[in-house]
This record gives sequence, C-alpha cells and structure tokens, in this order.
Amino acid sequence: MDRNVYLTLQNPETARNIWFNRIAQLTDGPGTENLPLEEAAHRVLAEPVEALRSSPAFHGAAMDGIAVRAEDTFSASTKRPLSLDVGKNAFWINTGQPLPAGCNAVIMVENLNVIDGGKRVVTETAAFPWQHVRKLGEDIVATEILLTPGVEIGAYELGALAAAGVLHPTVFQKAKVAIIPTGSEIVSLHQANDEDLRSGHVLPEFNSLVLSACIRDAGGAAEVYPIAPDDPEAISKAVTAAVTACADLVVIIAGSSAGSHDHTAEVVRGMGEVLVHGISVMPGKPTMLGTVTTAGRSVPIMGVPGYPVSALVAVEEFLLPLLASWQRRAPKTRESIDVIPCNPLPSRPGMEERIRVRLGMVNDTCFAVSLPRGAGTVTSLSRADAIISVPRDSEGLDAGKPVKAQLLRTRDQIAGALLAIGSHDNTLEYIDSLLRRTHPRFSLTSAHVGSLGGLLALQRGQCHLAGSHLLDEETGVYNRSAIQEHLKGVPVMLVHLVDREQGFVVMPGNPKNVHGVRDLCREDVRFINRQRGSGTRVLLDYELKKQNLVATNIRGYREEEYTHMNVAAAILSGRADTGLAVRAAAVALGLDFIPLGMEEYDLVIPLAFAEDERILGLLDVIRSEEFRHRVRNMGGYEVSRSGEVLWEYDGK
Repeated sequence: MDRNVYLTLQNPETARNIWFNRIAQLTDGPGTENLPLEEAAHRVLAEPVEALRSSPAFHGAAMDGIAVRAEDTFSASTKRPLSLDVGKNAFWINTGQPLPAGCNAVIMVENLNVIDGGKRVVTETAAFPWQHVRKLGEDIVATEILLTPGVEIGAYELGALAAAGVLHPTVFQKAKVAIIPTGSEIVSLHQANDEDLRSGHVLPEFNSLVLSACIRDAGGAAEVYPIAPDDPEAISKAVTAAVTACADLVVIIAGSSAGSHDHTAEVVRGMGEVLVHGISVMPGKPTMLGTVTTAGRSVPIMGVPGYPVSALVAVEEFLLPLLASWQRRAPKTRESIDVIPCNPLPSRPGMEERIRVRLGMVNDTCFAVSLPRGAGTVTSLSRADAIISVPRDSEGLDAGKPVKAQLLRTRDQIAGALLAIGSHDNTLEYIDSLLRRTHPRFSLTSAHVGSLGGLLALQRGQCHLAGSHLLDEETGVYNRSAIQEHLKGVPVMLVHLVDREQGFVVMPGNPKNVHGVRDLCREDVRFINRQRGSGTRVLLDYELKKQNLVATNIRGYREEEYTHMNVAAAILSGRADTGLAVRAAAVALGLDFIPLGMEEYDLVIPLAFAEDERILGLLDVIRSEEFRHRVRNMGGYEVSRSGEVLWEYDGK
C-alpha cells in the first residue's frame, strides 16, 4: 500500500505563521454579539467599554453620622465645642445615602455628643471639605473607557460593568470548532466493552473529550461529529457537513501521519490546501495545517495525531493560539520555574521535545523526575506538574543542571508535595489520596527508579524520602546495610511501611505450572524482570544464588518493567508467562499468584525532614486505621507495624 510522505518539517513558530497568515486572508474569525451581563462571565470583550453612568452617581456618605457644610465647622475645637442644630445645619445620614443639598462633609457619629433630646449635636473637631464622602464619579466617570477589547470577563469585571450601567457588553462569539474523530478501529466510550478492548479489535475514542475541554477553556464551542472510518470519502463528507454547519475551524483527529491508512492530508488536498504537514516537535510531529473550501465557505482545518499526548501538543501549539488571536488577546502563558532534572533527559537532535515531569521542592531547590515519554501515555498528562522543552539543536539535558520548566500546577501545590524516589509499591498511590484528603495542602509524588536509585537520590539531596526493600543476603535484614553503604553523611530514620508478599504472577490456572525459581530456567517459560537496582530484582538474584541457578538461562531476564503493576500487565497481555511482583498486583488484574515469601518494605527519611509538617502528615496517614484497613483489603500485605520507626542511622 502507498504511504504518505511528510512535507518539510517546520518548527512550530514558522508553521504557526504560515497557517495564521493564510487564515487572515480567509476570515476574521467569529463575529460579535451583545450578551446580558448575567451570561457574560468568561466571555471576551470585543469592543472598548465606555461607562454609561458614573459611580457613585451622587455625593454619598462614607460613614454614619451627620452631613454638614464643612465651612460651618471650622471654628470647632476642644476649647470651643461647636453646637449644630439637627435639621438646619446638621443632618443625620447613614453610609451610602446621598448628601443633602449644600452639604460637603460627614462627621462620624463617634465624634458627636447629642444634646437637647437629639435636637442638637456638639462636635469638638472641625470637618474639612469632602471628609468621609464618596464623591460623584469617585470610582467611575460616565463616558470613560472602563475595559479594553481582549479582556476576559471575570467576577471583578462583572462588578465594574454593573456599576457602570453596561448591562449588555459586546463580546466575541464563541468560535465553533468541529471535531471529527477518525479510525475504523475506534468506538465511542459508551460502546467500548472490556472484552473487545482486551482483544485489541477496538480502541476507545476519548481524544475528542480532552480536546473539547481544552477548547471550552479557551473560550470556544466544540462539537464532536460521529466517528469517521479510515475512508477518504467518509472523511470528506464529515468535513463538508462541518463547514456547511458554519464551523469556524475543523479538527480531524488521527490519520495525519504517514501510514497507508492515514487520509487526512489527502482529504485536505482534495478540498483545499495543505500548508504544513509535519512539525519539528515530539510528540506532535504528524500535525497537519491547512484550509478547505466547500459549500461556499473557506475555513481553516488541522489534522492532529491520534496519540493523546501528540494531539494535545498540536492543540496547544496551534489551535489555542488561533482561538486567542480571534479574540484579540494574547495566548495564556504558563509560569516558568528553574528545576534540576534528577536524571539525564536524552533527546533526538533536530526535534524539539516536550517532556512532562513531576516536581518536588527539596530545601528550596526544585527537582524534576521525568514521566513516561510515549505519545500515547495519557497518564503523563494527568500526573505532570510541569513541562520541560528540549531545544531542537540539543541531544538532551544533563542531570543536575538547572533548566526552565513550565508549571502545570501552582507553586503552592509544588511546595506542598513530598517527593519520594525509589521502589514502587501499590500503597503509595493510596497514601497520596489519603494525604490529600486529610491534609489538603500536601501530596505525595512518587517516581519509581528502584530501591538503590532511591537511596542514591537521597544521597544527592534530590528527594524527601525513598521507598526501599533491599535485602542483605548475609544477615537476612532489610535496608540497613544498604543505608550504611550508600548514605554516609546523611542521617536518616527507617520507617516501616508494610510487610508484603512477593511471588510469581501467572495467568489464571497457572498454565505453565510455575511453582518456584527453578521453573524460570525452563525453555517454555518467558519471564519479565524488574529493573536493576530494584529490591525485587535483588530478591530474585538472591533466590537464584541460593539455588545455584544462572540468570542467563532465564528467557526474559533482561526484559524489564518499573512497577509491580506493569509486571502484572505484561503477564495479562501475554508478553510473558510469569514475573515477580507483590500479591496485590496479581489480585488487581485477576491473575493467579504463587507465593515466594514475605518481605519488608520501608521508607527511608532524612532526619533533617523529621519535623517537616509534610512528613508528619505522611506519618499520620500510614499510622491511621483507615490506611491499614484499606491496605489489608488489597491482599498480600501485613500492616501491624506500619509507621513504626525501626532504626535511626547517624550517617557515620
């Protein structure tokens, strides 16, 4: 089958300029409309707003007291108190009421003595003109420019418009964005069932959901069209329907790459022009930008890749800036912060790469741990705290060297996060959930690099704590020898989290009859391992050594995963017949489990953080009965000692 060929890759700025310049020749974008003020929140002003009335519209009292003509009080002093006649040259007034004719000042009630049954008042202090008075137009003067075009109407702007009598502001109409998902293999979320998804015959379509939310947040109106199969004629009909329905912009999801079933560029060429096909950004490379003409209308069109992360990059680079330009406002920008990558971030020269990372503020230094970088890794979107961009002319970023990151969370959220680097355990995600609920300012961010990697991160001062289950083969004691070897000069406390059952995860019924470590050396058994430096890998090597078995005889010994759940998923998918993980991972995915034994999983926490309120909150969580009850129900855990301080190491 023929394959599509990318045009010359364009950098994002050049691609944006090419597309925007062509769009400007076709359309000014959506028109304007006048909305009732009650419906105008979050809309963008299209014209300058002139105040229709002054605010206040009269001279009014700013305090409770008496209204007077200031000049009548100039003789008042403590030695010569001044008496005023109520109703003649003194008038009782409340805050907000208009001043009586001839009055230009207010004397507070606290500074008055009332005599003669309220007929007269005495003051010992002279008033000055306009004392305690809100003058006409003090806030807003009729006809002045109150707000400018491009301003998004928020709560404060609503108040200003209301005060100025502008009850029907002129705003930009919401851009109508037609979203056309494509692919013969995708189905709507509500049609997808677990059996079909596991078979690999269908995929759930949710990119349109994510893109629609982005468009709404940017002030547009998204309409999702029915899924079009991988057929040029079907896609063309969907585009024609969208343009006929007065869409301002059409977005085709998937089909923009170079595969034989990718028809987006072909369709656009047949209906208009392809201006850009391929951008020098990863993920997001297959993005296509162009225009189409049908039903007497010419509109911009873009093709975004089918992988969720790639699609979002395309939307952020091109669609959102277009909506902003149509609303005559600058695109929203993210705050930047200096961060230090904990690990090297290699990248392909010639391509700008956007890497999503999690952050932790350790001793006033912000450290970054990269998330999985696959274009289809949707959880990298929801878990990310920030984005690091690697320049096109770079082969990557070095560990330990400061770089800029664009924040996806607030600084307060980053400051409240505990950064845990080390071994993976299924309880960590639950600890984060419970910590956020019981201590809303705090959270737990975990990065899974293995027990040894966690201890080395602690030694470098890159995290607040590390999860570890490193077994000393000689003593049978967990973690202490490793701490003494790798954390010299770093006093720490060893806090017990859980005892957990490790074993072999197998398919239901254990079809390969795996019952122990020796079975891993059979030719018909495919194994999936944990990464080097992980406690589970250390445990496996220990068991192999005890039985005089050679690791190279195990099919898949060098195939690695970074979490217990990924090991279980590899078994479920058929990539491997067995792997070593905790029982909870097998239970979660409905797999069988062959026990190997119980092991100790602990948290290593520097004593420098022992009184940190985030650490104290963490300890409250893991010592709680709610935590213990939940973890017991996960299967394969013993929590009677959770939160117990097992040992303090002085760093010597």
